[in-house]
Amino acid sequence: MANETKHMTYADAGVNIDDKSNAISALVSKLNFRRTDGAKSLDLPGQFAGLIDIGTSLLTLCTDGVGTKLLIAKQMEKWDTIGIDCVAMNTNDAICVGAEPIAFVDYMAVDVPDAEILSQIAIGLNKGCELSNCDLIGGEVAVLPELVREIDVSGSCLGIVAKDKLIDGSKVAAGDLVIGLPSTGLHSNGYTLARKILEKLEISLDEKIAGLNDQIGNVLLTPTEVYVRKVLDIVRNYDVHGMVNITGGGLRNFLRLKKGISTVITDPLAPNPIFNVLNNLGNVELLEAYQTFNMGMGFSMIVPADSAAEIVKKCPGSKIVGEIRDGYGVSVPSLDLKYEKY
Repeated sequence: MANETKHMTYADAGVNIDDKSNAISALVSKLNFRRTDGAKSLDLPGQFAGLIDIGTSLLTLCTDGVGTKLLIAKQMEKWDTIGIDCVAMNTNDAICVGAEPIAFVDYMAVDVPDAEILSQIAIGLNKGCELSNCDLIGGEVAVLPELVREIDVSGSCLGIVAKDKLIDGSKVAAGDLVIGLPSTGLHSNGYTLARKILEKLEISLDEKIAGLNDQIGNVLLTPTEVYVRKVLDIVRNYDVHGMVNITGGGLRNFLRLKKGISTVITDPLAPNPIFNVLNNLGNVELLEAYQTFNMGMGFSMIVPADSAAEIVKKCPGSKIVGEIRDGYGVSVPSLDLKYEKY
């Protein structure tokens, strides 16, 4: 039964994205060292991957983790897809700048090393790398009983892109169209809120809830979609002005594209059933939902209007969801939503 008196929020669950943004700004403000010889990094703040100039090409580097989706895996005793999430969260970031992911390293922190759990996670890591066409070249398992009570899984991805193929959002302009690619579910974000909703209502992960075709725990463990191959195929054949991996922060990620533009979502993709279930159970307002979850759109490409329809045909399930206008922010007029801060 939905909570009819209290609108549950990500902050209530323990994750305040505004506090996180402020903390990151404080951290970044102290990171001012830059190499003055040899390969140098590019000063492109806000990108989904860092870039290093190595001559005719750019190396890209990004890092991310699975987060509290791991707690769902533990409760369900199902670890074989978590590795896909770990790889996808990184390789989907890498392609946002047009880079091809080429190498991946994982990092796992545990209280007690469990060979069976680690081997199951490895199955997913291998599958994620296969889907991303990316070699796993190393990793680390840290046993930290005094620091870690559960397990944390993260990784880093190395990519490469020719300088003249870099997609940094600078070409995004009013009149461009926004293409939305469907998600498979929560991917790897918003799980703290999802878990708190279920805990508050005492809903077990093995329950089948109306609107879902499986136990809610299995639905929540649906792996993050790997967009690498389909997106790189588009990038190689069409002019793409910008890309957004819709992860933590939801639609706010569009604010990372470029200053002086407004992203207007006029026809959003339909939310996956799991979002409708969670939002109903937790009485989550739409403004909160679209800045916490991907709400059915896991990735987006911003392209010239004259090629948008053709690109959509190449990406099953995708559609034109909006347009770029002059101004600032990201909005969904039909839902009366607007965000102006990342």
